[in-house]
Amino acid sequence: MLPLAAWEPTAKRAFSITKLGKIAILAAFLLICAIAQPAHAKYASYVVDADTGEALAGLNEETRNYPASLTKMMTLYLMFDRLKSKKWTLASKLDVSRRAARQPASRLGLRAGTTITVEQAILALVTKSANDVATVVAENISGRERNFALKMTAKARSLGMSKTTFRNASGLPHRAQLSTAKDMSILARSLLRDFPEFYHYFSTASFTFNGVTHSNHNKLLKTYPGTDGFKTGYIRASGFNLVASATRDGRRIIGVVFGGRSSSHRNRHMAKLLDKGFDALRQRHGTPLIAQAAVPETKTASLAPATQPRGTTSTSVWAVQVGAFSHVSQAQAAAEKAVGRARNYLSDGQIRIVPLKKRNGAVLHRARIVGISKRDAYRTCRILRDCMELKTDVNAEVAQRAD
Repeated sequence: MLPLAAWEPTAKRAFSITKLGKIAILAAFLLICAIAQPAHAKYASYVVDADTGEALAGLNEETRNYPASLTKMMTLYLMFDRLKSKKWTLASKLDVSRRAARQPASRLGLRAGTTITVEQAILALVTKSANDVATVVAENISGRERNFALKMTAKARSLGMSKTTFRNASGLPHRAQLSTAKDMSILARSLLRDFPEFYHYFSTASFTFNGVTHSNHNKLLKTYPGTDGFKTGYIRASGFNLVASATRDGRRIIGVVFGGRSSSHRNRHMAKLLDKGFDALRQRHGTPLIAQAAVPETKTASLAPATQPRGTTSTSVWAVQVGAFSHVSQAQAAAEKAVGRARNYLSDGQIRIVPLKKRNGAVLHRARIVGISKRDAYRTCRILRDCMELKTDVNAEVAQRAD
């Protein structure tokens, strides 16, 4: 047998190899975890022209982050789709399961075995951001929430949200539930485009259920003039998220923020982003011209002064936009058709065809009826399929220079 001294170097080498092996294994494990770990609590923002999708500002807009309750915008999209296809009505009743009733806060406090109407569910998702209601919706559409999440992801892909994956209907924490600021702007524009008749729900200030009143979490509805949507979101891993939509001088923009430090910080930051977005619009498209009168289509359309619509006493009035078209005649026809379908609300308005030149040189002609009240604008868009409410100024110029 070798003396102890002879064994000592061999033992040290064996120990060193073993130690190095463990360190290598640990390093490899940490690297794998780092690669597999999704992005979270990272700041991102994006601001777009709601009409065209033109980017006005952005930072990390394609970085994948946790959407939190912004997820419910897609849940609402699929609800609106069922309403539009007549599979549901606003009065349809949705069954509450035990699983749905057990969802954590924020929640409406539903009891298993009860029901909730579709309209109550919409209002609860928009204002309270209720997780139990989101699960109710998912289960009543797809049987299981997992199946509903697959439907959500498929719809996201079809809308062009290439970096978004959903795993539940509420936005509760899940490592694979990820989206981007840019994708959320696509979803917001899709809601405006595809379901204008339901968009007014996003500006609901409060909702009362079983005697309890729930205020809308989106405080910009009160603090930032022109805001009328969309949705807030928060989980610890995401930070404070927000998608907001606002109008000014007849133009609408959409802003998205991921990863705010607090709700108040997020709201202040969003207000600054919206201000910058409106400034960018003015710089890119110039000072608005006088409203374009409805004229037969020619290669060059002349502009005529906008007169005060009948029955208006204030310079601050509302309008509806009922589509954007490549030809003036198409826009004129769409506006006239809208007036015919919603005559009770649009009879005192005036048709305006508002041009918008895109980056590729093409001109879109937006069909609008101006000089109506806010109530009539929203009521009109509940009737019409393609409709957007706009706040404008009849004494200012409401058409834009096509340059």
